[in-house]
Amino acid sequence: MGDRDAFARIVDRHGPALMRYARNLLSGSDVEDCVQDAFLAAWRGLPAFRGDASLRTWLFTLARHAAFARLRRWPASGSRPHVPVEEVQDRLRDLREDPERSSVETALRQALEVALQLLPPRQRSAWLLREVEGLSYEEIAAVLSTSPTAVRGLLERSRTTLATTLEDWR
Repeated sequence: MGDRDAFARIVDRHGPALMRYARNLLSGSDVEDCVQDAFLAAWRGLPAFRGDASLRTWLFTLARHAAFARLRRWPASGSRPHVPVEEVQDRLRDLREDPERSSVETALRQALEVALQLLPPRQRSAWLLREVEGLSYEEIAAVLSTSPTAVRGLLERSRTTLATTLEDWR
C-alpha cells in the first residue's frame, strides 16, 4: 500500500504543474486525458526510473509525449493547423479594448494564451517550461530530448514571435 500512497503524493505534488502545462499545449478534454496518460505512464515506468533526470523533469517529459501524441492528430506535418497572425490579431486588440470584459491584466493573459497557440508545439512547450514552470535550460533540454543550445534557440524564436504578436500591448 505504501507504493500507492507514495504515488498519490507524487500526483498531488506535480499534478497542478502538469495540468497547467497540458492546458497550455492542448484544449478541452484532451488536457485531463493527457495528464492521466502521463501519470499512467509514470506508474507503469516508476520501477524502471533510474533517476538520470529529476522526477519532475521525467513527469514533464511524459506529459510532453502525451500532449504531442494528441497534437499529431492535427494535419500539416504533425502539427496543429497553421493559424495566420492576421486571423487572430483583431482578437488580441479586442481583448484589450473592451473595458467591460475584464481588467487589463486578465485581457493581457487572454491575449497571451491566444498568442501562445500561434507557436509551434516545441517552441510553446519550451516557453511554458521556462516562463511558467521555471525549469532550467538543462531540464527543458531533458524534457524535449534536445540540447540546452537548442532550447536557447527555441526560446529565442518563441519570445520573438510572442513579442511581435503582442506588439500592440507595449
